[in-house]
Amino acid sequence: MSIPLVLFVALPLGAAFVLPLIGDRRRMAASWLANLTTGALLILALLSLGQREVYLMGRWTLPLGINLVLDGLSGLMLVTTAVVAAAAMLFSIRYMDRYTARAKFLSLFLLMVTGINGVILSGDLFNLFVFLEIASIASCALVGFGCEHEELEASFKYMVLGSVGSLFILFAVALIYGMTGALNMTYVARAIRETDMNAGLAFALSLFIAGFGLKAALVPFHAWLPDAHPSAPAPISAMLSGVLIKALGVYGLARLIFNVFGVSVPLGWVLIALGVLSMVIGVFLAVGQWDFKRLLAYHSISQMGYVVLGLGIGALIAARQGDAVWASLAILGGLFHLVNHAVFKSLLFLTSGSVEMATGTRQLKRMGGLVQRLPFTGAAAGVASASIAGVPPFNGFWSKLILVMAAVQARLFALAAVTVLVSFVTLLSFLKVQRYVFLGALPEDLRNAQESKSSMLVAMGFLAVLCLAMSLLVLLPALRETVLQPAVDVLLAGVDNSITLVRY
Repeated sequence: MSIPLVLFVALPLGAAFVLPLIGDRRRMAASWLANLTTGALLILALLSLGQREVYLMGRWTLPLGINLVLDGLSGLMLVTTAVVAAAAMLFSIRYMDRYTARAKFLSLFLLMVTGINGVILSGDLFNLFVFLEIASIASCALVGFGCEHEELEASFKYMVLGSVGSLFILFAVALIYGMTGALNMTYVARAIRETDMNAGLAFALSLFIAGFGLKAALVPFHAWLPDAHPSAPAPISAMLSGVLIKALGVYGLARLIFNVFGVSVPLGWVLIALGVLSMVIGVFLAVGQWDFKRLLAYHSISQMGYVVLGLGIGALIAARQGDAVWASLAILGGLFHLVNHAVFKSLLFLTSGSVEMATGTRQLKRMGGLVQRLPFTGAAAGVASASIAGVPPFNGFWSKLILVMAAVQARLFALAAVTVLVSFVTLLSFLKVQRYVFLGALPEDLRNAQESKSSMLVAMGFLAVLCLAMSLLVLLPALRETVLQPAVDVLLAGVDNSITLVRY
């Protein structure tokens, strides 16, 4: 079944402009329109799995025209985005009762989804930048949505550092256009292959790495994230950690390195270094945190390190012309962990929002024994904690196991050891969360805490089930070949990745 790719941008964009017209007087109508939109995007994304198409905008021909590209990698990212967006939007029906201007929140949320989907589908470097800015500006406004001192400060820091990252990317796009005469990724890749890398292209690539590294919050580009994630409303924290840093950061970095510039041994080591630094520094900074959402924010940095490490090992093996099986395994582990992290980290942020809503605090030391009052939230948080720590049989265990196996097969034994160590420290960190939030004695001032509303429970239950069910993506060959392997094949194909053009 052929899916018109423009719908992934047009649907959320159209709904985003309709919602302010509904206004806050019909609050539930606005919420259900937004939920119908994210639900429709989820159905379309699932139908797009396995498709390979290009949608040409207007009558312009390539390389001048704007095109949207669907392949195995973009299909996987569309599904990931749609799953998290649907869960976060469902959660927000009741959660956003705490705030005013619901229609504006929903409109900004869908504008962010529009930008994310545009980045994923864009086959043109400049339009990738345009969609990236749409998502970034909307997310900046959402981080400061509460309008308190903390939220506005975090939003300002996010805006400043995000603008720096965007500037790096824009300069790199300008350099690429000046040296190749094209902006379409396929034509740029062809020009780079014909001329080989030179100093100008290498400088443009370094700007891309810095710019997308800022968007992905990789160490040492991570300073904005620990403030932005705790300050945002819980559904937005779920989107920022579950989708935004992946689509605007890791996805853009992987697409450019593998499919436009081509892998090399130095690039492989750069990705590995960024991955290891993020894993280690992120997890040790998280251990010392007592603010629930800030702790989760630092774990987002650490978990992104796993993804980039897998991509780096795969790039290194491919550049050395090693065994393609082990390169494929490393990239599979990285992409699988990207999808897994989207689910369990979104669930963790939603549970933190449920806890904050019930208790009025994010400080771990002021909580305890909440499983007595919030049994469903406690169970969902336990599932997500086991998943992020890599406890079998939850999904995080399998992606981490694949990364360890790939590192061993590449004879990078130190990286395998670091991966296991970081996973162990992550487990200790979430044992602390369980001990101080859900176990122990219930404080007197929390004895009236109440469980979340029905729609919030459904959203958390949906993601908790996925934390277990997604293990089947690697355990069942049919699912692995349908969902994950096409994305791996796109990256392994490198600059030779090509798609048959289809015009509607």
